[in-house]
Parts: sequence; C-alpha cells; structure tokens
Amino acid sequence: MMNLLQQIKNRRLALKLKQNDMPMRIGISRQQYQRLEAKGNPRLDTLELIAKGLNSDIMLIPKEKLNAVLAVLESDGNNTSLPHKQPTHADEQKKLSDDLWKGLLEDGDEDDNGN
Repeated sequence: MMNLLQQIKNRRLALKLKQNDMPMRIGISRQQYQRLEAKGNPRLDTLELIAKGLNSDIMLIPKEKLNAVLAVLESDGNNTSLPHKQPTHADEQKKLSDDLWKGLLEDGDEDDNGN
C-alpha cells in the first residue's frame, strides 16, 4: 500500500488540481503545501484540512477489513456510489411525494385502491 503522502498527491492529481490550487482550498501557503506533499509529517488538523480540500475523508481501517475496502475502492472506478440497497417504504414514499403526477396519466386496470 502506498504511503499517505503519495495518496494525497494521487488524489490531488485525480482531481486535476495543481499544487498552486491547494492553498485556496485548505488555507496554507503554497510553500507549506509543497513541503508537506514532498516530505511532510502533517499534524492531524492539517491532514483533516487537506482531506477536506481533496473532497475526501480520513479513516482508520482495521487491518482485517483493509483488503475488502481496497477491493471496493478499486472496483468502484469512477462510480462513487455505495452498493445498491433495496428501496424501503420510506424511499417509495419519498419518490411518490417527489412525483405528484405518478399514476395520474398512466393507463391501467387499477381501481382507486391500487388493485
């Protein structure tokens, strides 16, 4: 697994950001950021700022779960959504409230009770 500094750089490049873009995103000088990315040992609060600036989160992943997490990240590609779950009744109600016209213009043999 690559080290944290390499992960930070790779994430920045994946977002098509230059080192010069980072100070505006995280509130540190360009020189500080360059030094940090090259050989830094960031404090936790600085690391949190960098993660936020890179639209990322910092996580501690238990070693026994690391391979599973890496597999999900690698197979995910450009799709950043979570695995699909079955819709719940609340999801269906939200869909219905979002589409007030649902069912009004559809052909069907349903009675007023949906049967």
